[in-house]
Amino acid sequence: MNEFLELWGSDIWLATIQTFQMVGISLTISVLIGLPLGVLLVLTRPGKALDNKIIYNFLNVLINIIRSIPFIILLFFILPFTKLIVGTSIGVKGVIVPLVVYTAPYIARLMETALLEVDRGIIEAYEAMGIKTKHIIWHVLVREARSSIVLGLTIATIGLIGATAMAGLVGGGGLGDLAYRFGHLRYEVDVMYVTVILLIILVQGLQSLGNRLSAKLKKD
Repeated sequence: MNEFLELWGSDIWLATIQTFQMVGISLTISVLIGLPLGVLLVLTRPGKALDNKIIYNFLNVLINIIRSIPFIILLFFILPFTKLIVGTSIGVKGVIVPLVVYTAPYIARLMETALLEVDRGIIEAYEAMGIKTKHIIWHVLVREARSSIVLGLTIATIGLIGATAMAGLVGGGGLGDLAYRFGHLRYEVDVMYVTVILLIILVQGLQSLGNRLSAKLKKD
């Protein structure tokens, strides 16, 4: 064990930090894009406050198209766009764009589902009191759906971790890159096992944390 840590400890630590960087930055940007999109999808649906078939159908089709593309294909497909935006297509910086493009529509759809679960009667009661739509969005829709939103974000984060692992195929860094370059290409089986164990621990920890937070919000 000591020999393994001396040989691979620094690489594994760096890869873990890179994974957290990719997940943290991509998730933050994706939430900032996905949550408003999810709200817009709900509000522009037929019969809703901002009923607009053109906007709703456009967003609905666009999200479905992006979600139809497997991440590994999307990763290579938008390489020119990625390079145009951030100036590179490799490293942690180079995979942020495809990770956001992949995750934001997924979060938008999860947010839409969570917000649609809110009891219509509650919304109508606030509308009858003359509460403006912008206030209903935050104080009613988001507040009432916060437990489901947390669960949705937990699922999205776990999916994002899996995507960062695939990003290793284009030199994106992180645990996936370490497992691919050394565990697979150089047949360092121990490195592969350790990266898999670390990913399992990370996913299990996030899922448990998300479940507990969601349960607490539901009680409140």
